[in-house]
Order: sequence, then structure tokens, then C-alpha cells
Amino acid sequence: MSDLSVESVAVNPVSPVSNLSNEPPVVRFHHSKILALFRAIDSAIIVLMLWACLSLTGLHWNNVYTTFAIAAVIVFSFFAESNEVYYLWRGHSMRDLAVRLFLAWFATALFLVLALVAAYPFVNYGLLSMAAWLVTTPAVMVGMHIGRRLVLARLRAKPTEPRRVAIVGANDLGLRLINSMSDMPWLGYRVMGFYDDRVSNNDIGRRLVGNNIDVKGGLDQLYQDAHDGKLDLVFIALPMRAELRMRTVIDRLADTTVSPYVIPDVFNFDLLHSRMTCLQGIPALSIYDSPLVDNSWAKRLEDLVLGLGILSVLAIPMLIIAAGVKLTSPGPIFFKQTRYGMGGEKIKVWKFRSMTVCEDGANVAQAKRSDPRITPYGNFLRRTSLDELPQLFNVISGSMSLVGPRPHAVAHNEYYRGQIKGYMLRHKVKPGITGLAQVNGFRGETETLDKMSGRIAYDLEYIRNWSVILDIKILWKTIFKGFVNTNAY
Repeated sequence: MSDLSVESVAVNPVSPVSNLSNEPPVVRFHHSKILALFRAIDSAIIVLMLWACLSLTGLHWNNVYTTFAIAAVIVFSFFAESNEVYYLWRGHSMRDLAVRLFLAWFATALFLVLALVAAYPFVNYGLLSMAAWLVTTPAVMVGMHIGRRLVLARLRAKPTEPRRVAIVGANDLGLRLINSMSDMPWLGYRVMGFYDDRVSNNDIGRRLVGNNIDVKGGLDQLYQDAHDGKLDLVFIALPMRAELRMRTVIDRLADTTVSPYVIPDVFNFDLLHSRMTCLQGIPALSIYDSPLVDNSWAKRLEDLVLGLGILSVLAIPMLIIAAGVKLTSPGPIFFKQTRYGMGGEKIKVWKFRSMTVCEDGANVAQAKRSDPRITPYGNFLRRTSLDELPQLFNVISGSMSLVGPRPHAVAHNEYYRGQIKGYMLRHKVKPGITGLAQVNGFRGETETLDKMSGRIAYDLEYIRNWSVILDIKILWKTIFKGFVNTNAY
């Protein structure tokens, strides 16, 4: 009887993996303890470098420097977190990590210098010591992080490290995964090759072929290698439609000691600034998200500081332009047209009047070359983009941004949203006075669907890759490429 019981268990194995508690299973995010340690090390570097620079210049530590050091640690922690310095999943290259550390420290230094001047305007801080501290601290931080990676790469290159990796699925996602591992040698992953039993019939959507595609065998070979202890980690990169196949692979790997990872092929979607989140252990991936969900404060600060600065410089030229509008044609100086703002909310966009009419209805024709509605003075304003300057008031009031997708008339929005897939996604951010599309030649009339599609492609690319640095680059290019354009009329 006992023999029969043993045989039945072998033929029909039961699963002890089921949850014995009433609590639902959760997915936990992986947090690197090493990076957590380096958070503390960076904080210590800030304090120690300040003490060292003071000591070398003969200055003594006092309460002012204590306050300064504590403030530096707190502010740097904030900016480092904003720049995602300590996130393992980011997989920063050496250069990218160095840039992010320097940017976080630069923002910290700027904040502290302004605060220090405001709080202690007549205190002698020791300018030489402060300058040495501001320069050497980020250099030491970068050196420590690079050293961490080099040491980890050396340690994890040892054969005893359990990081032998197999990729299930010889496809684009699997290849991208291998390239990512190659770019991060400090993780210590050693890719043994692909495992894929799909027939190679030159259908790259199913299976890649080529000299650099090392397919070790099919799934039976995978199970054998895993059973023989030749593998430690298995990344399953099959298409999402292959759910049953993935479940079979995972069930078969339960008979081994390897750690399987499922890589969901979400890149088949048109991701727009996608990000991962977790709700009580339930993972969720956003498909069409906005970069301003967590960074609206940075965008708003950028608009206020730069917008007020630009307005102060252009105030007198704007008064001269306003006088020119009033003197050259009858009608109001400003023209306010209804446009879609962020979230599709209707806003009133300010412009210097450049036409003999002020159209703002359900049917608004785009301006064309030699348009009879445009006044001679208005033609000059439109070609030089000077008619857009009153939108600085929109920026300061918060309905627009300096940089973002250009706002279209409501009538044009309603037409093109039915013609171009993802058109309304451009409203995930505030419209801008200038944008990535404008500095890449998509300015002025978009009389064909292809031209409008090109503009929208740049708008969505801007949203996917938004950063304050990108905004500054676009503003800089606008000075040389965004104002005068043959397509503007």
C-alpha cells in the first residue's frame, strides 16, 4: 500500500507552493542593500570632505558648519533621489551615473549657497574651503561608486558565484535583455545562451537567427541543463500570448533549484513615459503616463524662474510690438483663442493679433501662405514668432509651459484626434511656447496628415524623455532654430 502511495505521488505530484495563510500573495520589489549602504556612505563623504577642507585651510569646525553639513546631507538626499541615483533597476552607465551625481550635487550646492547668503550674509565662511569642498565632494562620490562597480564586477566574475543565466525566447526582448546584462558587468550575470524550441523559419517575430544568436537547444535541453545544475537563473522572455507555454516552463523548473524570472513583453504597447508601481504587493505598469506625475514641481519652478526672467527682458520690446499692432490695423492688441491644455482642459492662449479677424469657433482654418487674413505687420510677427510672446502670461499663470507640445485650435484637435493614433496623448503635459517638434522643423502650417503625424511623433518623444535638461536644450535650440522659419506664416 505504501509503495502504491509513493508511486501515485511520483506520477501526480501535488503542489506545496500554495498559500497556507489567508493573506494573498504579494510581489516584492528588490532593494539593493549595497546601494542602501552607499546612501549612507555618500552622506558621510559630504560631512568628512567639509571637515577635511576646513582642516587643510586652518579653519575650525563650529555650529554654522554643523548646520551647513546637516542641510547638505538632507538636500543632497532629496536631489539624488529625484535623479534616481540609488535605483538598481535603472542600470545607469558609468557616465550616466557620474552625470546624475554631479547634477544632484550641483543643485544641492546652488540651494545651499543661496540659503547661506540669505541666512548669514555677513559671515566669513572661508571661500577657499567652501570652493574646495564643492569641487572635491562630487569627485570623491563618483570615484567611490565607480570603485564599487569595479569591485563587484571582479568578485562576481568568480566561477563560484551563482549567476549563470539562461534566456527562454530567442527574440528581440531576449536579445535586449542580454545586451542590458552585458552593459552591467557589476551584476555578475554570465549568459549561457538562448533556449527556444520554435522552428527557425526566418520569422524574426518568432525566433531570431544569426551568428550572434547562440541557441543552446529547445525547452527539453533547458530542463536537462537546469536539472544538471548548469544554470542558476532563467529569464523567460516569451510573448505575452504564450501564457500556457510560460506556465509549463515554470512548472517544469519547479523540479530544479533555478530561480525563474518572467519578463512581460510590454514593449509591444506604445509606451508613453511608462513606470512601475506597486499597490500592497500588486505590481502595476502604467502605459500612458505623464512625466509630471512626480515632477510637476520641477517643471513649475522652471517655468516661473525662466518665465519671469524672460518676461523682464522682453517687457519693453513687447510694449513696442503692442504699439505696432494697434497702429497698423484696427482691432484689439491681443487675440485669445481657445486651445486644449493639460488633460484636455480648455484654456485661453494669448497672442499678439496678427490677422484682421479673431476666429475662435468650431471651424477655424489654419493660416496658409499668402493668407489674406494676415496683416502686413502680423506677417512679420508670425514669421519671427514674436506674436507668441504674450504666451509668457500663460506660462506664469500656469496654463502653459515654456516647453511642451504646441497648442492647437479646438477645431483642429477634434479633427486630428480621429485621424492620428495617440494624438490626444500630447495633452499629458502642458502645452508650450516652443517644443521638440518646432526645433526639428515641424513649425507652422501642417496642411497634410503626414506633417501633422511628424509633429505628433516629436511631441510624444518629448513626453517619453522629458527632463529639465531636455527643456533647456530645446530653449537653447529655439534661439537659433525656433523663431524664424520659412514654414511659419
